[in-house]
Amino acid sequence: MERSIRRAERHLAGVDSIMKRLIACHGRCPIAQREFEPFHMLANSIISQQLSTRAATTIKQRVGALVGVPFNIEKVLSTTPELLRAAGLSAAKARYIRELAARVQDGRLDFGALTALDDEGLVAKLIEVPGIGRWTAEMFLLFGLKRLDVLALGDAGLQRAARLLYGKRRRSPTLLTRVAENWRPYRSVASWYLWRSLENGAGK
Repeated sequence: MERSIRRAERHLAGVDSIMKRLIACHGRCPIAQREFEPFHMLANSIISQQLSTRAATTIKQRVGALVGVPFNIEKVLSTTPELLRAAGLSAAKARYIRELAARVQDGRLDFGALTALDDEGLVAKLIEVPGIGRWTAEMFLLFGLKRLDVLALGDAGLQRAARLLYGKRRRSPTLLTRVAENWRPYRSVASWYLWRSLENGAGK
């Protein structure tokens, strides 16, 4: 996997001068280094929805104290909704996480089988689960399964970074889609650099 990431970086630097600058500035992309904990990742994504990073981190820590880290499916199912809500989850998010755990436990959601699906097939399967939308499914593809050519067009950060980096001469609603064509088949890696650019100022 590391070789694939290095190959992606070379490709991106060769086809896009802005990507070349971002890679030089931010160093190697660490996507390949993340451990694969599928239930934990999806549950964390549900917790993070519509919350600030600080608030989400606090709630994740409180939930982790109840059900272990990475989140343990059996402990999630044995923890009452009331206790999950006391940890900071909304009633809806507590219900979503327990439903996710139930589907994994009874086999309706089989992570082993999911990995054999193509990107769109996997997205379609995941969004059947309450509380999981397309963006969450795409983040699972990118950071969980480490698929290298994922582009989350609905991600506000990517859209903003594209406007800041590429929009001076190409302002349009399809800007991200168009500039990303050069990044194929490594749009996941390019996305990581766009997110990083926002941390330090995309224009720098």
